[in-house]
Amino acid sequence: MVIKVENLVKRYGELVVLDHFNLEVGEGEIFGLLGPNGSGKSTSIHCMLSLLTYDKGEVMLFDKKMTPKSYDIKKDIGIVMQNVAVFEELTVYENIDYFCSLYVKDKERRKELVESAIDFCALNSFVKFYPAKLSGGLLRRLNIACGIVHKPKLVIMDEPTVAVDPQSRNNILEGIKKLNKEGTTILYTSHYMEEIEQICTRIAIMDRGRIIAKGTKEELKAMIGLGEKITMEVYQLEREKLEELKKLPGVKMASYDGNILTIKSEKGRNNLSPILHYMEEGNVVFGKVYTEMPTLNDVFLEMTGKELRDNG
Repeated sequence: MVIKVENLVKRYGELVVLDHFNLEVGEGEIFGLLGPNGSGKSTSIHCMLSLLTYDKGEVMLFDKKMTPKSYDIKKDIGIVMQNVAVFEELTVYENIDYFCSLYVKDKERRKELVESAIDFCALNSFVKFYPAKLSGGLLRRLNIACGIVHKPKLVIMDEPTVAVDPQSRNNILEGIKKLNKEGTTILYTSHYMEEIEQICTRIAIMDRGRIIAKGTKEELKAMIGLGEKITMEVYQLEREKLEELKKLPGVKMASYDGNILTIKSEKGRNNLSPILHYMEEGNVVFGKVYTEMPTLNDVFLEMTGKELRDNG
């Protein structure tokens, strides 16, 4: 097991940030860790890395107990945090070389690793640039190159694609999948649900300091009581008709906004036919109709709630 966390408790005074947090990540996984702001994701990562002390529990990495002085373990870990952490006074090449030098002292070997990281992150045309001259997407790629240059067995990525354009995001995600194919285990956090669905082998949803659900995306979707979502263009839907729609068998929720009717149905039912029948019988004029199965975002909101959370 690459990561094994058992009954981790972290308090700040009366505030319990991690409440008997448990996590297991196997070798070769891209494991997604999801949670609302303030759920404890970043705190759990800092505890796993022994950057924070904790009140109770145990962290095992590579089947060894992790402590602040576990340098033999730390050399096999790469970290790509949400905030870009590079030196403004160093060029792209010098930044990557510096971070590699923290792990690799042999200059020839380091040169090979730096050039490999530059190729991997497609930074070849920017090696002499200073960070201030790089776009947001290039900065993110530099941040990743600095985190993976020493060929770690485990890479922890905390929101690595935040605030980048779609092209850069796609480049980063393809790089993560390639890194995984080369044997690297990845712990990945993101607020972009489509990213998690696209690249993660298993996913855990945490809330209020503990894991509340885990599994593949298919397993998580099977845990909630939602079936297909039906979206229809409807012209002038009367409130009375909307209330009648809500009472149809299998309908869990119906809302109408800006000529768009959205209906969420119960799991395991085919609700489109009776809804269309109701619309035709009631002489309700409608246009295009779309149906889709629950997304990971639906699962997330169903399990953690829809209220806004404070940052943290």
